Amino acid sequence: MIARIGGFTIAGGSEGPVTLALGDGHPAALVEIFTATEQRARTSQAYVRSAVGARLRLEKADAEQSPDADTLTLVQRDPLTGLEVTSTLALSGTAVRVQHTLRGTAAEPVIVTAVSSATVGVGAGPHAGEEYDLLTARSEWLAENRWHRRALADELPPLSLPIHAQDGRGHATLTSHGAWSTGEHLPVGAVVHRDGSALAWQIESGAGWHVDLSQGLEGLTLSLLGPTDLEHQFAHALGQGDEFVTVPVALAASAQGLDTSQPITGFERAIAALTSHRRAIRRVDGPDLPIVYNDFMNTLMGQPSSEALRPLISAAADAGAEVFCIDAGWFADPAIGDWWDTVGEWQEAASRFDEHGLHGIIDEIHAAGMRSGLWLEPEVVGVSSPVAQTLPDEAFFHRFGVRVREHDRYHLDFRHPAARAHLDETVDRIVHDYGVSFLKLDYNINPGAGTAWQATAAGDGLLGHIRAVGDWLDEVQQRHPELLIENCSSGAMRADYALLSRTHLQSTTDQQDFRLYPPIAASAPASILPEQAGNWAYPAVGMTDAETAFTLVTGLSGRLYLSGFLGALRSSQRALVAEAVDLHKALRGRLSTSEPFWPLGLPAWDDDVVCLGLRDQEQTLLFVWDRSEEPNTVTIPGPAGVETLFPAASSPDAHGWGAEIVDGGIRLSTDAGLGARVLRIREVRS
Repeated sequence: MIARIGGFTIAGGSEGPVTLALGDGHPAALVEIFTATEQRARTSQAYVRSAVGARLRLEKADAEQSPDADTLTLVQRDPLTGLEVTSTLALSGTAVRVQHTLRGTAAEPVIVTAVSSATVGVGAGPHAGEEYDLLTARSEWLAENRWHRRALADELPPLSLPIHAQDGRGHATLTSHGAWSTGEHLPVGAVVHRDGSALAWQIESGAGWHVDLSQGLEGLTLSLLGPTDLEHQFAHALGQGDEFVTVPVALAASAQGLDTSQPITGFERAIAALTSHRRAIRRVDGPDLPIVYNDFMNTLMGQPSSEALRPLISAAADAGAEVFCIDAGWFADPAIGDWWDTVGEWQEAASRFDEHGLHGIIDEIHAAGMRSGLWLEPEVVGVSSPVAQTLPDEAFFHRFGVRVREHDRYHLDFRHPAARAHLDETVDRIVHDYGVSFLKLDYNINPGAGTAWQATAAGDGLLGHIRAVGDWLDEVQQRHPELLIENCSSGAMRADYALLSRTHLQSTTDQQDFRLYPPIAASAPASILPEQAGNWAYPAVGMTDAETAFTLVTGLSGRLYLSGFLGALRSSQRALVAEAVDLHKALRGRLSTSEPFWPLGLPAWDDDVVCLGLRDQEQTLLFVWDRSEEPNTVTIPGPAGVETLFPAASSPDAHGWGAEIVDGGIRLSTDAGLGARVLRIREVRS
């Protein structure tokens, strides 16, 4: 059997396991399975050449084609362990989504310690890795999405493998730890060939994940995995009739020999394919994409009250916000001081509000013409919360016989019905009693490896919990279809598509320094849909007009997410806010059809000039930030003409930027230092 799907070649027969290759690359076993009793058939540090994977043989193959999808379903079996593996490879947008179901068929249980969601052969020959660069992104609280490009040979050096007649034993890896799936690295990356073609990937799991690249005699191999024993303390027992489903992954290939006259790279084409996949798997829609005002960033910082909220509500409504979200603290008695270890009951703190309570404040939000929202952190219970005692002990994460405690909080296990029931009651009460239609769901601790309750190992329990959270979100939105949900995790520490496929908005960072925000916002569309990327704009009265426009351009580069003491702004600043809000309302309908690109390349953390492009079939926008403190010039390749959309020519900050057509693009010049613009390309050279 030989089949092709989305630029990949699948082959299988009686002589070996089913293989997957990028184009005409070397065939690699599609599924690698490691167990407690058998790991590799030949030693290595990489997740390749597994003993069980090598024994798999194809029993059945079904191909299904329709106008919306191409799907290939394969069934393999290992005759020794009896493991049956059903693999589904499906076109999703213009990417390929891969997922497997393992089923135990033998009387003897099998303890699976790792299984690849996809293993793909790339290139051919013992020097294939030398032809590729590796693009990956580091992440950190306040410094998300920091992409780096380096030669893959720096990680997998030439080894003269033919002399030894053996495969290499090393590997280049990225891995997550605990439940902050994007807290250290993004589960998105790519390898880019010298000819410009690229292979990009995305792992969709809020639990452990692992990327593994290795060089062998036949070629380069990429393995994408969910949790593993070695990295995540994972194991899963499969008895007779039991099933385990791997975390899904997406693969996107760009064509070789790209036309260099077109202003788009192979990497950008592959990211465009992942962008189409992300849209294809979304389970929720937010077609109106409302502008949200939130009282946290650089504003109340978790200390709301009737007195503090009223001027913010008035100013947000005047600015054109459509949702007003009351952030953390609405549930906490201010007399107790820090409320961190008291969360979990989710009842309003009467002492924070006047005689009309929280209900009265939310009524004022509605009367101002905005929808209302509240902050929740559903998966945690503070050690001082009464809920820590009223919920059964089994409803919390456990290891070694005791509750997992992190920063004075316990972690709920959403596989337990009592935990789910507690949060169901909370959400239903908030929606029904207060009329709330927006929830900001936060996640501010990392509980470590997971929980041992009803799990073979802690990493197995964490994966089970994360999947239960996804089921819970699905059920919440079935009960409350008008409810909009933001996925926030200490900014963007858990911004993966296991969750983003189920939520409407993702806060891209907690970064409150507007000067540091541009590389985060500009890089976000590589891993987050533009229509989901909530970029904060928080103008402050102490900012100059240029700085005010700067933070507003950041907001405009995705979903405009407002904060700040807007009522205290000068008239010139308020005019800029109104202009940005009007522009966003005019542009937001096209966010959900746009594709990102980076005319100056993905930004480095300390780049002076940062540029993001968003294009659809009708228009191309550029978002440009200049962070230098002195006059500067930069050439943006490709465009033969641009117009400025923001700030308008009449704005106090409109002067100081110039644009002229030069050979190869547009030269922007600034004579005032720090500033930012939204530009629209009038013409692109063919």
